[in-house]
Amino acid sequence: MLYSTTTPEQKRRKLRDMLASDEILQFPGAFNPLSARLIEEKGFPGVYISGAVLANDLGLPDIGLTTLTEVAQRAGQIARMTDLPCLVDADTGFGEPMNVARTIQELENAGLAGCHIEDQFNPKRCGHLDGKAVVDLETATKRIRAAADARRDPDFLIMARTDIRAVEGLEAAKERAQALVEAGADAIFPEAMATLEEFRAIREAVDVPVLANMTEFGKSELFTVEQLQDVGVNLVIYPVTLLRIAMGAAERTLETIKASGTQQAEVENMLTRARLYELVDYEAYNRFDTGVFNFQVPGARQ
Repeated sequence: MLYSTTTPEQKRRKLRDMLASDEILQFPGAFNPLSARLIEEKGFPGVYISGAVLANDLGLPDIGLTTLTEVAQRAGQIARMTDLPCLVDADTGFGEPMNVARTIQELENAGLAGCHIEDQFNPKRCGHLDGKAVVDLETATKRIRAAADARRDPDFLIMARTDIRAVEGLEAAKERAQALVEAGADAIFPEAMATLEEFRAIREAVDVPVLANMTEFGKSELFTVEQLQDVGVNLVIYPVTLLRIAMGAAERTLETIKASGTQQAEVENMLTRARLYELVDYEAYNRFDTGVFNFQVPGARQ
């Protein structure tokens, strides 16, 4: 009932333990708190919170328009709804090193298990678009040092994302990943890798966990979890998948209503009332206060 009974500290420790295991982790991207609960129910070990999803949900493009306040608040709303550790996209840290330091502490306060900070210039671009520009090595490493120094919980995961592969090539990506680890990164997110061998090259270049971004319509092929595990990837994210599928269904349903004058043809594809009540745990509220929930839950197809 209400929110997670697992503390942020416990979630952070769990994420660290899982990353230290030989098991590859799959973190689907939540687009709202209820979808995080669904991710947990389906047996995934963690939740990813995409900066693109947070921006798109506000009707904005993913070019650095969201603020720290908006990201921390929404990410916190998602994190508190699940017992799973949540990893959030913190873009470029929302400013210079002092801003990055504040970002880390605000995300700790919001209950996140970790975040990643990238090496693009502001305004940034989606990682799988052309025309990206990255900051110099000194600026990139200062961001990560500031993040690592600012955290108060040593288990809060500081992940460094680098977009330099698309700008300067694979060798530059390997060198930058190594420098970011030396600056204090606990894990590396090499964005827009083109092949499995490129993921393998990053894996061999660093001795910290490596993340693979399996986003649709991007630069990377949608490799299977088995393929990624074979080249040493530790964590796979599916950042915008659930938002895209949900918005696709919403668009189709609106078109049906417009064309037919009724939603009847789409009802069979909907989450039922009973299933929705199950996800929001109506019965637990009933046990707490029978005045809240004093009616019969409809059948499975209602």
